[in-house]
Amino acid sequence: MLTDQSAVVVRATLPAVGAAIEDITGRFYERLFAAHPELLRDLFNRGNQAAGAQRQALAGSIAAFATYLVDHPDDRPDVMLHRIAHKHASLGVRADQYPTVHEHLFAAIAEVLGDAVTPEVAQAWDEVYWLMANALTTIEERQYAEAGVVDANVWREWEVIARTDATADVAAFTLRPGDGRPAPAFKAGQYVSVQVQLADGARQIRQYSLTGAPSATTRSIAVKRVHGAAGTPDGEVSRHLHAHVREGDQLRVSAPYGDLVLAADEAPLLLASAGIGCTPMLAMLEQLTAIGHAGPVTVVHADRSPDTHAMRTDHEALTAKLPDATAHFWYEHAGDGHRTGQVDLTDVPIAPGTRAYLCGPLPFMRAVRGQLLDRGIAAADIHYEVFGPDLWLATA
Repeated sequence: MLTDQSAVVVRATLPAVGAAIEDITGRFYERLFAAHPELLRDLFNRGNQAAGAQRQALAGSIAAFATYLVDHPDDRPDVMLHRIAHKHASLGVRADQYPTVHEHLFAAIAEVLGDAVTPEVAQAWDEVYWLMANALTTIEERQYAEAGVVDANVWREWEVIARTDATADVAAFTLRPGDGRPAPAFKAGQYVSVQVQLADGARQIRQYSLTGAPSATTRSIAVKRVHGAAGTPDGEVSRHLHAHVREGDQLRVSAPYGDLVLAADEAPLLLASAGIGCTPMLAMLEQLTAIGHAGPVTVVHADRSPDTHAMRTDHEALTAKLPDATAHFWYEHAGDGHRTGQVDLTDVPIAPGTRAYLCGPLPFMRAVRGQLLDRGIAAADIHYEVFGPDLWLATA
């Protein structure tokens, strides 16, 4: 890990770097996209860039990694690294792109911190960067090999064989490989990237959880139309998919990735979701049904109303198929005898040793996690998935 000399320098400069890290990452992206506009056009999420979310996520991951290195000199934060690597692999990130990132990131550090970046400081943070980059490259190469991906080319053409409007804002798509080869295996809870060409020629990418049980021939995703808020634009990829993609169309889809997957045991489970975060939970429920899971399963979901709860019937029916499972739904606007307001686990039975899986907006997951910790669930047994940049680290 870090050399002793670099660890001393990084520890001493962490406060200054941490205070300026969002300025550094903001300047980094400005430099990167000025030199390589194709990366913003065809790789990075333009919506997240405009909102500043990607800058926050990058800042959080760098600060968290450096802090972990100096606090745990004989270890590394593998959970964080694997989460980032899964996202990178789903985008087809290549090892030869890391030197490009290094060039513009360190130029940004020098610009923002100025004379404070002495040769010793530059060398120490250079060591931090390459420890993180090389760890990610190794994990990503392993993930590519496991998926049978060559040269980081994760993409295949898939045909849309069915489209269903699950709610006014959620469209479900059933896909099959356009080349006739079998669909790649996936684990319940994983996602794929979908790349679409927009009107301005950009090929933007977004991730969507796989919702159905694995089969040799088809895959299913559900896409929620993203409505802009507080002056932010609507989601350009979700809008495109809703407006233009129908049965018979082709989509460019990646191999499956993601680390929010079930362990192979009979531990009690809690599957908590909000909004479109129900999609990985539906795949998990299908898997649990298929393998005959006999342990306790607690299903928790929050939504605006029963009408906006995507695939609500499936959510209820899959829960009912398990021998020891219960569903608890909360709605902002109550209906059908379900609970009103925000999720409150006070009266929900949660077995000791429960392993929890969370997916939904960050405030929802933070609230549920806090309640689970208060109920005695170990932090290591609470797993989560974030749609978009992982701001958990940036704001923790």
